[in-house]
Amino acid sequence: MRMYDLILKKKRGEALSTEEIRYMIRGFTEGSIPDYQMSAMMMAICFTGMTRQETVDLTLAMRDSGDRMDLSGIAGIKVDKHSTGGVGDKTSLVLAPLAASLGVPVAKMSGRGLGHTGGTIDKLECFPGFTTALTEEVFLHNVNTIGIAIAGQTADLAPADKKLYALRDVTGTVDQMSLIASSIMSKKLASGSDAIVLDVKTGNGAFMKTIEDARALAEAMVSIGTMAGKRTAAVITDMDQPLGYAVGNSLEVIEAIDTLRGEGPEDLREVVFALGSVMLQLAGKTSDGAAARRMLEHAIADGSALRKLAEFVGAQGGDPAAVYDTSLLPAASDTLTVTAERDGYVQRILAEEIGIACMSLGGGRETKESAIDLSAGIVLKKKNGDPVRTGDPLAVLYGNDAARLARAAEQVRAACKIGQTRPAHVPVVREYIDTVNKKTSIFI
Repeated sequence: MRMYDLILKKKRGEALSTEEIRYMIRGFTEGSIPDYQMSAMMMAICFTGMTRQETVDLTLAMRDSGDRMDLSGIAGIKVDKHSTGGVGDKTSLVLAPLAASLGVPVAKMSGRGLGHTGGTIDKLECFPGFTTALTEEVFLHNVNTIGIAIAGQTADLAPADKKLYALRDVTGTVDQMSLIASSIMSKKLASGSDAIVLDVKTGNGAFMKTIEDARALAEAMVSIGTMAGKRTAAVITDMDQPLGYAVGNSLEVIEAIDTLRGEGPEDLREVVFALGSVMLQLAGKTSDGAAARRMLEHAIADGSALRKLAEFVGAQGGDPAAVYDTSLLPAASDTLTVTAERDGYVQRILAEEIGIACMSLGGGRETKESAIDLSAGIVLKKKNGDPVRTGDPLAVLYGNDAARLARAAEQVRAACKIGQTRPAHVPVVREYIDTVNKKTSIFI
């Protein structure tokens, strides 16, 4: 078998066999297949596509390229949740302890933020002393004893994907649906959970800018998970404006805590309840979506979800007191308010631009090596459709550098579009997909 022949085969639009795909991924991971040949293959795939079976085979080959988590020692149906990334997306901070408080084992691998999207690990590290550098023994023990553990992804988990993505990133071959889906799902499958819930974002601040692309990605990933023997479902959610009001690590933690207290913003609550309802159903806690939502609401109302967050933070070395006293979290020294320059309605708050402004304040990374300011960020005072008058606050910026604050203020002002007509309401939860080509709007 030669890589040269496989490149020609794919260039002709023919399907690669399971054995050929495994040979290709194994050789590339080990270094016997050079970058230039794999680059040619990636470009051929971009032009001719992959079948559903090829996509599954590619995913499983990347999953098997390194370590795989063995969660068989954890009782119950383990459910993982993955978001395709957005601005102000602190959903996992709410959802993980909420699901765990209802008896769903949450054994989750998470990453750090890069670019305009935030990372769960960065947000969790706002709790003084918190660590995600857990041994496998501690990871499993925590899930078995308190129902939840979140750890950072290791380099040995699906290493083929890491190497392949770095190559795609510099060869113009990132935006191919099968390659995107297999990249995400190879890591999720290697993480070892029994069921996977996918939060697929769509809109200005998302990787998938249109609902059609988001739907195609969701269907591809649900197909992969199902064919790999995992209970898999996806919820498509809006990312045309930031989720909630807070953007930035410490500020998002505070908003997540507010949500677990029953005081969070409505759009964040809706996303949490949509994803949580699916998690409870996949975990076998109920077969009824309405009943699942009532369970989630009750766990917030009686305080058990908030107590679970504190227990989780303490179990991973953090100070649980910060859950009840958020003044213990990182706080910026300075603030700057951005105000409206005209009367009207907020027509759009461009999520990606708000994320970039947060990064300008130091709240995000331009490269993986960039330092991050956990206290920096933005709290919006208006959302899409809200009426405004000249001088009304649009957002408050938090930071530790006057020049950065001034620069970010201009970015935020440009991201907030004000017009004379109220825009049509767009629901934050768009579609639910549990099998390929089967979608419903039951959460809208």
